[in-house]
Amino acid sequence: MATRIRLRREGRKGIPFYRIVVADKEAPRDGRFVEIIGTYAPKAKGQQVTLDADKAKAWLAKGATPSDTVESILKKAGVISA
Repeated sequence: MATRIRLRREGRKGIPFYRIVVADKEAPRDGRFVEIIGTYAPKAKGQQVTLDADKAKAWLAKGATPSDTVESILKKAGVISA
C-alpha cells in the first residue's frame, strides 16, 4: 500500500481546520486514513500546528511521501531538513 502524509479537511465554511493524516494514496481527501499525526489551523491566532514528530519520522522511514503543503509544515517543524 502506497501511503501519503496529507491534510484532511475539517471545520466549517470559512474556518478551515486540517488534520495531518497518513492515508492510502488512492483514498479520497476526507476518506479513510491510517493514523492522525497532527493538526493544522491556518486561521488560528496562537499555535497553528501541532505535530507528533516521532510518528512523522516513523512514517517517513516506512516510505510515506508527504504532500507539498505537509512537506513545508514538516520542514518548519524540523522533521525534514531543508
